[in-house]
Amino acid sequence: MNASVRRLTEADWSAVGEALDRDGFATLPPLLDGGECRRLRDCFDDDALFRSTVDMARFNFGQGTYRYFAYPLPAGVRALREALYPPLARIANTWAERLGQPADWPSSLAGLTELCHREGQTRPTPLLLRYRADDYNCLHQDLYGPIHFPLQVIVLLSEPGRDFTGGELVLVEQRPRMQSRPMVVPLTLGAAAVIPVKERPRLGTRGHHRVQMRHGVSRVRSGSRITLGVIFHDAR
Repeated sequence: MNASVRRLTEADWSAVGEALDRDGFATLPPLLDGGECRRLRDCFDDDALFRSTVDMARFNFGQGTYRYFAYPLPAGVRALREALYPPLARIANTWAERLGQPADWPSSLAGLTELCHREGQTRPTPLLLRYRADDYNCLHQDLYGPIHFPLQVIVLLSEPGRDFTGGELVLVEQRPRMQSRPMVVPLTLGAAAVIPVKERPRLGTRGHHRVQMRHGVSRVRSGSRITLGVIFHDAR
């Protein structure tokens, strides 16, 4: 069994769901060790692995570079994506029920991929993002088409305080008729954050209602910060 997949079997998914309900995000213990993180960081400059490269400054997305993997995905990334999806699909279906939507997210990633491809969403979305000194990522949502699975995972491949400083993962929750709530997600080398793609249910005095979520990265003050983004729906 892939080492990162084996570590996922030890995750407390009930606690993950509770953290998402309480905080709007959840953290997972390190899924990748130092060697696995280094090998993924080293992938960044291998053009053969990627279908697209985006210079963020060119599109006013911030500063930095990200690269979308091509199919077939690297074996480790594919295994991690396939293993993360089923427990997150159960949470996604709970969210759908709370928001009065059909709770019909497929139980396997293959089922979601089939739905995406029927809608013309055929391009893979897992990506590596690299930020250097003064780089940052503006608040955004990773949608890519009409089908967008409501959760995604971000894995930190660089060590805070050694490889880089600054560069915090930031979430903003836009609450109806209230000021927005900012959150900083603490991550260590190889650890992961589960965050909403677009919105999440929030329990209020009259039951659950939807709140919009956006995420970004604060300015990197020094060094180089590389992350793996695991998005489950494909893109048009």
